[in-house]
Amino acid sequence: MAYLGESVPVEELVFRPVHSIIDQSLHAKLTGVTTNGDGFGIGWYGERAEPWLYKGTHPAWNDENLREIAGHIRTPLLFAHVRASSGTPVQRSNCHPFRNGRWLWMHNGSLADFGVVRRDLMMAIDPALFAQMTGTTDTETLFFLALTYGLTEDPPNAVARAVGLVEDVGRRHGVKDPIHMTVAASDGESIWIFRYSSEKSTSSLFYSTEIKQVRALYPELAVLNELDDDTRFIVSEPLRDLPGAWNEVPDSSWGVIRRGEQHIQPFAPISSSGS
Repeated sequence: MAYLGESVPVEELVFRPVHSIIDQSLHAKLTGVTTNGDGFGIGWYGERAEPWLYKGTHPAWNDENLREIAGHIRTPLLFAHVRASSGTPVQRSNCHPFRNGRWLWMHNGSLADFGVVRRDLMMAIDPALFAQMTGTTDTETLFFLALTYGLTEDPPNAVARAVGLVEDVGRRHGVKDPIHMTVAASDGESIWIFRYSSEKSTSSLFYSTEIKQVRALYPELAVLNELDDDTRFIVSEPLRDLPGAWNEVPDSSWGVIRRGEQHIQPFAPISSSGS
């Protein structure tokens, strides 16, 4: 889940919704994995340019410290993630979101046969960035590939080039469908989202309708009056069953969401071979 809007308590975003990220860690509905208990993380922006992180290896539903601090943090931009490992160890450095400078990154999905393609992908990461990697996941590898290709200047192009490399390397190693991803990335002002998979059957991703429209649909929901007009949510699964409040991000798409605007565009990998 990602949130962009006025500064609000983290507990309102993480614990309050009917189908909150905490509930999804136990009862995910739209993925092949119902339980996401291999760690969790939140990343948020405050008074400094770089975001803060709180991550742990306990299941999100069973971390008392998360509940404790969530009531004492206010933020205008939050990332929250619950993890189901695709094979890499359950350790803090492997929990999302990942941070580099002022950037946050989180990912649902996997790079297929990561153990087979990992070395080639690692060798493509800028040596100046490589020493800043702390974990062993395919997600962090994809993040640092995107940074290598210019994430901080042109996120759509950088992610397209990173995904193109993953597909090229995977197919050289005989991997049929090398990548499956929904991604969110932020610099603290905008949120970029990506939904793509090599097999063209990607996990769910949604963005919220303008709050003014949702208020008109559901005037009886007092909670909507607590959100400012520029509020946006990006979620793997809707936080509440409200028809008209959620829009599915089309497969093979990218988007950018910032205060007062949003754009969704087609996404296609850029092959590293130029083909």
